[in-house]
Amino acid sequence: MSTSRRTQEAVAEAAPLERAGEAVGRAAPGPGSGDPLVGELRRAGLVPLLVLHFLEGGPSYGGALMERVATLTGGLVAVNPNTMYPLLRRLEGEGLVAGEWEHPERRSRRFYRITEAGSAERARLAEALAPRLRVTAQALQAIDAELGG
Repeated sequence: MSTSRRTQEAVAEAAPLERAGEAVGRAAPGPGSGDPLVGELRRAGLVPLLVLHFLEGGPSYGGALMERVATLTGGLVAVNPNTMYPLLRRLEGEGLVAGEWEHPERRSRRFYRITEAGSAERARLAEALAPRLRVTAQALQAIDAELGG
């Protein structure tokens, strides 16, 4: 069994979702909210933050961005094409990224680069998510320590 799967099971068994949320001062998420471990982070903008962060390092395309998200998060955050490509189009529409076809004469891979506005949004999202990321990391470390890790 993978480490992330064991962690997810430990979190699920640790406390009912309502009590876990109360412990960190938040109400439990409603139906359809997804994985409680990362659902709130996703809703707060984790995936756009990661995409903008990766694009700070240079242009990239959707498939590579999906792989980088999965690798960085150890598979905890999975992004599929039905999420990534609409997100990239939205970010482009908002002027946060600019896209260009690899071969403009035919549809090929579309490479995206971050814009100045995208860099500002990346900084804003990073600051907004920092407290949630710390709480999540601390909770996982406490669970790991409790279980003898």
